[in-house]
Amino acid sequence: MIDQGHRSGEAHWPTPEEKKSKTQASQTLLRGLDIIDAVANGIDDLSEIAKVTGMTYSTAHRILSALQQRHYIRREPDQGYRLGHALLGLGYQAQAQIDLVKLAKPLLVELARQTSDTVHLGMPSQDSIVYLEKISSRRPVEISSRVGGNKPLFSTGIGKALLLDQTEEQWLALYDRSPANLQAICDRDKWLQMMRHYAQGGYAFDLGEDESTIRCVAAPIRDGRSHIVAAASVSSTVEYMPPGRMQQLVATVQETALKISTALGYRAV
Repeated sequence: MIDQGHRSGEAHWPTPEEKKSKTQASQTLLRGLDIIDAVANGIDDLSEIAKVTGMTYSTAHRILSALQQRHYIRREPDQGYRLGHALLGLGYQAQAQIDLVKLAKPLLVELARQTSDTVHLGMPSQDSIVYLEKISSRRPVEISSRVGGNKPLFSTGIGKALLLDQTEEQWLALYDRSPANLQAICDRDKWLQMMRHYAQGGYAFDLGEDESTIRCVAAPIRDGRSHIVAAASVSSTVEYMPPGRMQQLVATVQETALKISTALGYRAV
């Protein structure tokens, strides 16, 4: 039996009551998002949340209660309202769904155009770096790296950039696990002093520790939690990378790394 008011194949036009219900649902959703934004911006008191969102005290309390039930908001006795673990989980999930290479590639291509050098994107894998992308140089230079290939963290520019947030104990432990060829070039104390300098400046160099003829300038890429998750670099042979040019490239590489970090949700403080 077919409902005479809604025959099969006919468009269903919402009634005034249905329109009102949908409008109220949309308003409630938007108000909930306004509250989440307010809490994310450090507003932790119910009265203040109601004030900045333009809601009545009772409406704000009702929506906050619903958000707490779904763990989007939590309330700490001494600290007021805070973002809940459900939002944290969604944030990690959204982060995981971002294709880093796809996001970064246009910026890497532009960096390669600006510098005419080989540009890399890499991420850590235990004591190694894995190359995710490589934009080849326009110069007659060949860098012995490949997408999917590995190089040591301790001797490459990208690798050192990935280590900048680690402790000195972690740096030295990595050095002690490293092959003897680096130790012949750079002793333990010198390497530690070098890493301290790089950590202060937010960049890293490869001064021939990996390949004697190659020089590299690298900078870390951070995610929305401010964690270093990858690094970008510019590399060439020593003839194209005198010390003065390497120093000039620091700001250029850092700018590209920051743009990629910002796209990943990073906000500089």
